[in-house]
Amino acid sequence: MKETIFLLALASANAGVALRVVEPMLPRLASEFGASISSTATIISAYAFAYAGAQLVYGPLGDRFGKLRVVTLSLAGAALGSFACALAQDLVTLAAMRFVTGLFASTPVMLGMAYIGDRVPAAERQPVIARFIVGTISGQALGPAVGGTVTDLLGWRATFALIGAVFALVCAILLVRTRSQWADEKKVSFPGNPFAVHLRLLESSRVRHVVTVGFIETFFFFGAFSFLGAYLKLGFDLSLTLIGAILAGFGAGGVLYALMVRRLLRELGQRGLVLAGGAACFGFYLFAMLTPLWSSFIACTVGLGFSFYMLHNTLQVKATEMAPEARATGLALYSSGWALGQAAGVAAMGLAVSLFDYRPSIIAFGAGYLVLGLWMRRNLGKL
Repeated sequence: MKETIFLLALASANAGVALRVVEPMLPRLASEFGASISSTATIISAYAFAYAGAQLVYGPLGDRFGKLRVVTLSLAGAALGSFACALAQDLVTLAAMRFVTGLFASTPVMLGMAYIGDRVPAAERQPVIARFIVGTISGQALGPAVGGTVTDLLGWRATFALIGAVFALVCAILLVRTRSQWADEKKVSFPGNPFAVHLRLLESSRVRHVVTVGFIETFFFFGAFSFLGAYLKLGFDLSLTLIGAILAGFGAGGVLYALMVRRLLRELGQRGLVLAGGAACFGFYLFAMLTPLWSSFIACTVGLGFSFYMLHNTLQVKATEMAPEARATGLALYSSGWALGQAAGVAAMGLAVSLFDYRPSIIAFGAGYLVLGLWMRRNLGKL
């Protein structure tokens, strides 16, 4: 089981790279295609919208045919989508190919957590999930660094080609190492239309609360975070490589959280974690927008990663518990809300930036995250 969880974490890491690789290259793409940064950010929203919608399909498929089988086969499609991104000749085509990539790259995190939920008791699950998401965090840390460095050295097309090659490699490793387990996985057969189970699960107020909070969480956090790279470029004229390295601090903060999660749970409990996470995120966004020194962003992105996962990891555990009878499908609903919130948040931030500029918009979104942390502390029993 440990090797399988590690391999799923490896696949999640690659999906994390694909998710975050675009942020530092936004100014370069905007310049090449003759578009505004807000318009170019549609390639982030396209990926996130596809990611959100695909979850609704992969959840029932994972329950019906096995989580490992679905993850492995979907990564082959993600590889093809990434190669197609490298060949795009205009912004519309690039957004479309990012949409295709998102359709296939969305499985490792959600089905990986479902796999853990099937095999790890609830009382022991939060630390295991925290260690598992080190894969996703590491990928998200590498994403901006890869996007900035490879784009600076070889161009944005090479960046997408590299992502495609890694998807293909991870797919091959999973196929070789886990195929023997496919027949042994626990499977769930749904009567009638398997996708109707989404509607049945949404009849539960607990499921509705978790999905809604997942949407709000990423709407505010990633709506603000996705524009930090553009803010650093326009405000300080840093290289894409340096911007990518700074944004990678988010992943470093997440890894630090994973190392400290057991101690934090003992000292703060889940209610304390979500409150501290919401408050700290707002504080770091506020400081980032007020500081005149770009070097201060290094501490800010690390702090944002640490505080984000204080709230996010708690919500992930709640998502694994909300529908144990159809765990992958329940997590599909949660992940769809999570990804849809990110897509909507980036779109809303793009509009806010065009109307009010970067600083007030990012501070406002950070304040929204603080309010969410306060609400979760008082209402954690509903989740």
